[in-house]
Amino acid sequence: MTLPAKRRTVLLATGGAAAALAAGCSNYGGDSSSSSSSEDSPKASAGEELAKTADIPVGGGKIFKDQKVVVTQPAKDDFKAFSAVCTHQGCTVGSVADGTINCPCHKSKFRIADGSVAGGPAPSPLPAEQITVQGGTIKLA
Repeated sequence: MTLPAKRRTVLLATGGAAAALAAGCSNYGGDSSSSSSSEDSPKASAGEELAKTADIPVGGGKIFKDQKVVVTQPAKDDFKAFSAVCTHQGCTVGSVADGTINCPCHKSKFRIADGSVAGGPAPSPLPAEQITVQGGTIKLA
């Protein structure tokens, strides 16, 4: 006579699969080890150096995942900073290219000049972040 499996037995037998499924449900794009991040700079707080102005390309930008900030330079010597958290579902943006800040999760795009939505499902612009630029250094304000 074969007895039906108890719930506990089924859970124990599928524990590895359940763990894999749970890991698959983690925040998409939330890995802070992406090559787009500023892995070599320590976590910045107000007043600490974030980057050198030479690190931010004209017409582009750089994402600082640890600080959840993206710094752009839409025109020479015109630096802007925005939250690196997409307004669609909270993923961290993944790249800056062709005049937009791009979210890898659902393809939202934001303009580097003002953070406004350029495409995708994002409902609102990236919020501006306060920075100071002095002597070739960019700091969070």
